[in-house]
Amino acid sequence: MSSKLIDLENIESPVKSPIIESTVDFIRKIYGDGAIPLHRPIFDGNEKAYLSDCIDSNFVSSAGAKVFEFEDKVASFTGAKHAVAVVNGTNALQVALLVAGVNAGDEVITQALTFVATCNAISYAGANPVFIDVDKDTVGMSPASLREFLEGNAFRKGGQAFNKSSGKRIKACLPMHTFGLPCRIQEISDICKEWGIHLVEDAAESLGSFYGKRHTGTFGLLGAISFNGNKIITTGGGGMLLTDDDQLAKRAKHITTTAKIPHKYEFWHDEVGFNYRLPSLNAALGVAQMEQLHWMLEMKERVAREYCEFFSSIGWQMVHPLQNCKSNNWLNAIVLGNQKERNAFLEYTNEKNIMTRPIWRLMSELEMFKHCQNDGLKNSKWLEERVVNLPSSVPNEFK
Repeated sequence: MSSKLIDLENIESPVKSPIIESTVDFIRKIYGDGAIPLHRPIFDGNEKAYLSDCIDSNFVSSAGAKVFEFEDKVASFTGAKHAVAVVNGTNALQVALLVAGVNAGDEVITQALTFVATCNAISYAGANPVFIDVDKDTVGMSPASLREFLEGNAFRKGGQAFNKSSGKRIKACLPMHTFGLPCRIQEISDICKEWGIHLVEDAAESLGSFYGKRHTGTFGLLGAISFNGNKIITTGGGGMLLTDDDQLAKRAKHITTTAKIPHKYEFWHDEVGFNYRLPSLNAALGVAQMEQLHWMLEMKERVAREYCEFFSSIGWQMVHPLQNCKSNNWLNAIVLGNQKERNAFLEYTNEKNIMTRPIWRLMSELEMFKHCQNDGLKNSKWLEERVVNLPSSVPNEFK
């Protein structure tokens, strides 16, 4: 993935680069004047009407028709048999790991190039992350790196995988579909099955993304979606757990509803549960947002196409989905030549009131995860120094 370098050595200041200036001009052509956010929510449908209906019903908390309707719409769209609505994507991941059988002291293989919520969820389950490198083209977990790590660092016993160095059980694998770009999830799934490791997908950013004809988040035992305010559709806060397993769905709904045994008036709880169910007010937003999802996906594809044509014309590299895969184009990303070039681009665009951002700091660099085992993370470090996210909202002129 090469890119045309900004010539930082031969200009007095990075902000004078004509290439950066032309990029700013192009972004303003799409989004207009004023401050341009990275990704803003759009409420142009039935959001207010459904919120009003919800208020009138008196069911504004975690019980009510809108919660079930939202779950049904997401399940139908993704092709998952079950969808369980919770208060955020992090909790969806946490509960997915718990019902998948991840226990305190277990290890979960994941990627260091991710948002902190992925590793926080592993920690909430009492488990330890093990960091595997990503592929440069998908910015998601590399199946080749996963296989290499397991063959060199793990052994099988009783149908399960164990880490040679720590002796701990490797119970789950948690790859992420970064920026909505599907990773090589089928290959990862095959490796996990071979090693007796449960696959749980972090599909927080990838509602509307498909690997082949199958929606992300449905390849593993469970998957998790986020509806945070900056996602492709939003409920303000919110998340959804996906699974085809009847018993896992039932258990997920049970423990996220304080593990209360259903009864007209008695309060019996059969285990330590969580108050994680999505409130109806948030679900009402979600129902209205789902009605607009197909249109939003079409408009975001148009934005991505315009970016692609522009950056191709100046010789810069964008991150594209794999062949035969479809991305929801949640956040568009370019890969610059080096860290210095990246920093110059970030500084100039943000000074011009255009929000751009670098990719996340590697989880292996954060204090709470520095001790975790990793495989060297060569590609992850390379991408961390070069990737920039661009404004990716649906523009007003597209509406």
